[in-house]
Amino acid sequence: MDLQYLTGVGPKRAEMLAKELDLHTFHDLLHYYPFRYIDRSKVHRISEIDGEMPYIQLRGRFITFTQAGEGARKRLQALFTDGTGTIECVWFNRVKSIRESLKTGVEYLIFGKPAPFGHHYSIAHPEVDVFKPETAPQGLMGVYNLTDKLRNRQVSSRVLQKIVKNLLNTPAVQRIGETLPQSIIASRRLMPLNEALINIHLPGSIQAMQRAQLRLKYEELFYLELNILRYIKGSSEKRAGFVFSRVGENFHSFYNHVLEFPLTDAQKRVIREIRQDMGSGKQMNRLLQGDVGSGKTIVALMTMLIAIDNGFQACIMAPTEILATQHFETINALASRIGLNVALLTGSTRKRERDTIHQQLLSGELNILVGTHALIEDTVQFRNLGMAVIDEQHRFGVAQRAKLWKKNTTPPHVLVMTATPIPRTLAMTVYGDLDVSVIDQLPPGRKPVTTIMRYDKDREWMYHFVGQELRKGRQAYIVYPLIEENEKLDLLALEEGYELIKETFPHYNVAYVHGRMKPAEKDHQMELFASHKSHILVATTVIEVGVNVPNASIMVIENAERFGLSQLHQLRGRVGRGADQSFCVLMTKYELSRETRHRLEVMTSTNDGFVVAEEDMKLRGPGDMEGTQQSGIAFNLKVANLAQDGQILQMARDDAEDVLRNDPTLSSPEGQLMDRQIHELFNKQVNWSQIS
Repeated sequence: MDLQYLTGVGPKRAEMLAKELDLHTFHDLLHYYPFRYIDRSKVHRISEIDGEMPYIQLRGRFITFTQAGEGARKRLQALFTDGTGTIECVWFNRVKSIRESLKTGVEYLIFGKPAPFGHHYSIAHPEVDVFKPETAPQGLMGVYNLTDKLRNRQVSSRVLQKIVKNLLNTPAVQRIGETLPQSIIASRRLMPLNEALINIHLPGSIQAMQRAQLRLKYEELFYLELNILRYIKGSSEKRAGFVFSRVGENFHSFYNHVLEFPLTDAQKRVIREIRQDMGSGKQMNRLLQGDVGSGKTIVALMTMLIAIDNGFQACIMAPTEILATQHFETINALASRIGLNVALLTGSTRKRERDTIHQQLLSGELNILVGTHALIEDTVQFRNLGMAVIDEQHRFGVAQRAKLWKKNTTPPHVLVMTATPIPRTLAMTVYGDLDVSVIDQLPPGRKPVTTIMRYDKDREWMYHFVGQELRKGRQAYIVYPLIEENEKLDLLALEEGYELIKETFPHYNVAYVHGRMKPAEKDHQMELFASHKSHILVATTVIEVGVNVPNASIMVIENAERFGLSQLHQLRGRVGRGADQSFCVLMTKYELSRETRHRLEVMTSTNDGFVVAEEDMKLRGPGDMEGTQQSGIAFNLKVANLAQDGQILQMARDDAEDVLRNDPTLSSPEGQLMDRQIHELFNKQVNWSQIS
């Protein structure tokens, strides 16, 4: 039913809720859950307040009111006391109406977040109610996410809670039917749906709220997993693939005569998993995760050699020209030693070279094509593409990647590679249709990067440290978050930093790159650094992926507090690629929030990309992690959290697997119930999970 017909809403408020929160119906509001809860049964004393308290409730009286400022800066300040001390309350909106509604000498309950202000505490925009014992807030109260526009229109979390309370008293909510089979509800001892929906909004106790959350989290994750697993089962039965039955001359020749270092046990394990896939008769769709420097490219090349030994061609697609060129140089140097023909195709490839590539692709003379998104152009036609490798796949749009499938009548085997470690709970959902392989070892001789955090006051120490590495013949990266100085942000800009670095290190050549440069100029500057003609590369995060300079031993990241964990880890991965000890210096300002300090301490305590990724997801949530937004899997989870609910996710996935094992087509009465629920939840979404 339309939300405007709910008591307390009406047409105007319904329009605001639709526009600001995308809430249109009773159902939408019922499933708009609080994001946290506050215990309103406790009344604090002003003398107890400290800076760690998130929200407090006080009982007392206003002593004075003062209006200050003019126009947009107008504010109302009030001094509030409970007999143990005083606290200031301040309002910046609706100053006149608030002043008229409040009086001195009347007993009030005020509620809000205390913040230190000078030598005392202040609460901005507190909730204020006349104290009446019979109507005083009691127990847990839900707090809802709202926009500034709603608050300015007098729709507070408290107002929304009253509207939700009206909704829970309607007959429609009382008649809500179950969405899970009784067998699952009984075996997992889940709260009935009707009770869960009431207790998620108006919990009778902490235990009731926790049981409601468990029920609703389980349900979200169960249907997410059931939808993914049903697709995987259907697609694996339908999706035939080329059978690569032999490991032939190219593979053995490369392994015995070209490979200069022994493969790690992790690389061998992954190659065995890939060989098993490619000989199964089903199309391979495998995600290969491995930290920077773990040897993914060698695994990808050996996988492509298997395709070539079986009479097929292979390709590898990278997100940037720099990374594609780097792959080409590595692969060509190795593959040419066993007589294979490798070519590079990017947006910069000249017409004459393109014509040759197109001709050799169709004739079969070209064994491996390396390139950017230029590979998916309609004019690029293979004679017999059997293996497609996609590097740093999160940088490609889903539809772009899908075009590779159409380069042969039977889709080629697909190996998706990423150096961005993905937590297991995220991989189960984002890449639920992919088998996952992990290279969790570094090649012998690689030393972990030593990461150091230093404050701006330690800048002289940092310059001395960089100078020491340069004098050893090493090279250095210095990364800035901005290109040009922005007065609103106290950040060191690349242009200013470039001049400063040139002055500080006058005897060394300094190159620079940023995202606004033309590709040719960017490549030229990168090449100066890669060929050792420049000793220092000043850059923005454009170097996060796609620079391989083993001689670079030090990475300095300015304003490191402004970067996310995954980005810091990727940047750190630019060093430590040679045999020498490498260093990453995180330069920050001294005043840091607790969360930021924790983030930087994670970086200094571990080099394990999976530990970093788990922490990143805990801090930022799965929806913010790089690349997940375009995966197509619904991260509009309303109550479950992949960073914290891994155990519930595993439980839900196990149950979903049992359901499909016993009822593959969901045709039983309980199966039909689940099928209807899947249709209701996912019929409006494009199921991109079928595209690797």
